[in-house]
Amino acid sequence: MEAVTPQPVCAMEALALLNCTVETPFDRDKCLRLLDALRSCVLEKKVKKFSVAEQSHAAVVPKSKEKP
Repeated sequence: MEAVTPQPVCAMEALALLNCTVETPFDRDKCLRLLDALRSCVLEKKVKKFSVAEQSHAAVVPKSKEKP
C-alpha cells in the first residue's frame, strides 16, 4: 500500500497566488482575488506561519540566453 503525503494547509491557495504573479500578462485583479482566498483560508484554518520544504526543483527558472 502506498503512503499518501497529506496536502499542507492552504497549499492550493498559496500555489495559485504564486503562479498568478508570474503569468504574462500580469492580471492584478485575479491575483488580488487569489490573495483574498489565501487570506480567508489561513484565517479559517488558523495558520500562524508558512514554511517551504527544500526541493531540488522548487521553481522552474528559464536559463538565460547567452550569446557565444
